Amino acid sequence: MIKLFSLKQQKKDDNDNSKDNNSQSSKKSSAAQLRIQKDINELNLPPNCEIEFPDPDDLLNFKIILCPDEGFYCAGQFLFNFKVSQGYPHEPPKVKCETMVYHPNIDLEGNICLNILREDWKPVLTINSLIYGLHYLLLEPNAEDPLNKEAAEELKNNKRLFEQNVYRSMRGGYIGNVYFKRCIK
Repeated sequence: MIKLFSLKQQKKDDNDNSKDNNSQSSKKSSAAQLRIQKDINELNLPPNCEIEFPDPDDLLNFKIILCPDEGFYCAGQFLFNFKVSQGYPHEPPKVKCETMVYHPNIDLEGNICLNILREDWKPVLTINSLIYGLHYLLLEPNAEDPLNKEAAEELKNNKRLFEQNVYRSMRGGYIGNVYFKRCIK
């Protein structure tokens, strides 16, 4: 019995030493890094979507490019910047739209009104869920929960004018006194 115990203790000591050596040679990954790695490995992107990593060693900061193939924003190219905190998956990533867009749920500073980015976030949601949520927001803008009230009012009251303004903004032009850069691919 004593010999068995000493063998177990020796194996434990050997494992502890090898762990110490490994931790000195490589950084320990945080829970957020491990989860984001899993989310990225399991991504199932729609065909009109790309992911870019400005720094391949930093998986917590990346960009998504969405190019809707239908709806008001068809043929546009929209860039979303994702910043994942160390609190992920218990906290949602911070997502900003870097493409200035005339949209009821995206303001001119790029803030996005999407429930799963705020109050409806749950740790079971993934980056894939967010990408599909953003894609849906471009396909079906929600005038009932606006950040850009002017665009929401137009969508509710005059869909044709809203559509013309979206198209004008995507081609590059002014809506009122705000200039939008061209974002049609």
